[in-house]
Amino acid sequence: MLENAALIVIDVQQGFDDPAFGRRSNPDCEANVAALITAWRANRRPLVFVRHDSLEEGSSLAPGAPGNAFKAAVTGDPDLLISKSVHSAFYGRPNLDAWLQERHIDQVVICGIQTNVCCETTARMASDLGYDTLFVLDATYTFDTAGPDGKVMAADDLMRATAASLHEEFATVVNTRALLGGL
Repeated sequence: MLENAALIVIDVQQGFDDPAFGRRSNPDCEANVAALITAWRANRRPLVFVRHDSLEEGSSLAPGAPGNAFKAAVTGDPDLLISKSVHSAFYGRPNLDAWLQERHIDQVVICGIQTNVCCETTARMASDLGYDTLFVLDATYTFDTAGPDGKVMAADDLMRATAASLHEEFATVVNTRALLGGL
């Protein structure tokens, strides 16, 4: 891992505790995110927090709603706070790509919520923009989701599908313990 790898913590917000999202995967996500944040600070590496500011009326993630706040695992101030209303952190404000380029950062480490939505979208864009991308699977989670045929795909299966789709194509999929061992 590179000395200046930026940790990008995506949408670890209280609103995802809303029961309306349904059954989630990976109960260890928040502890792993907290461990990554702590390690990044201890090693003085760049830390980016991303917050989803939903434009949907009544969303638990809307600005001003209690669910818009970060979960307890996301502590302290980041080097950069991105606000977004779409899936990719690269379409948020301020401009993540410009910030990384200005600092000559060419490796990103992605964790957060949801594995197969905002985290995966950001990882794919990071790769397409030329960043060496590490995806910390066990520091993400998602929810059971119905497909267009009405069949529900389990959150754990969605996580495995994301890992299979990303690994060695868009990112290197890693786990928290191995990643922290490499710091």
